[in-house]
Amino acid sequence: MSKTRLEAFSDGVMAILITIMVLELHSPQGTDLDALLALLPELGIYALSFTFLGIYWNNHHHMLHATERINGAVLLANLHLLFWPSLIPFGTRWMGETGVASLPTAAYGLVLLFSAVAYTILLRVILACQPPRSRLAQAVGDDLKGNLSLAFYVVAIPLAFVNSRIGLAIFALVALIWVVPDPRIESRLNRAQSSDQITDH
Repeated sequence: MSKTRLEAFSDGVMAILITIMVLELHSPQGTDLDALLALLPELGIYALSFTFLGIYWNNHHHMLHATERINGAVLLANLHLLFWPSLIPFGTRWMGETGVASLPTAAYGLVLLFSAVAYTILLRVILACQPPRSRLAQAVGDDLKGNLSLAFYVVAIPLAFVNSRIGLAIFALVALIWVVPDPRIESRLNRAQSSDQITDH
């Protein structure tokens, strides 16, 4: 089964989600600097959500690039993954409109948590249909960053009810962990391509 349509569909969904978020940004209620500064919290939440969507797009791209085959289960798991990030614009708007209140922040964290769980499920489903000792399996390894992210989300969600800023700070920390690209898959693919070139010669 070809993965080309899966990649194209996923890229399209991510692009639409980013477009929806930017269209929901409000313009300043005035023409002075204070009116613009009043929007900084909303712009900050938008930037965080944009970062998360960019992280998912980047990791999804690398994962599928290292994938040798897919099946029907992968298609379903991919739809499951796309469902949860599709709620990020909703969470972004709710937090922005309420000034990062506790419940909207916790709900935003739940969306991030279930998005991470869905990504993990997709990864495991893809690995299950790959050949033994596939490049993807060797590149992923124990997935420390993924497991660490899940733990941070689980801690941040209840803390959002204590102080929503603490929860938001932990979400930002997870984003920072992932902003630095994970070199495992890319380096594995580069080594494989180099080996193929040497073999061809």
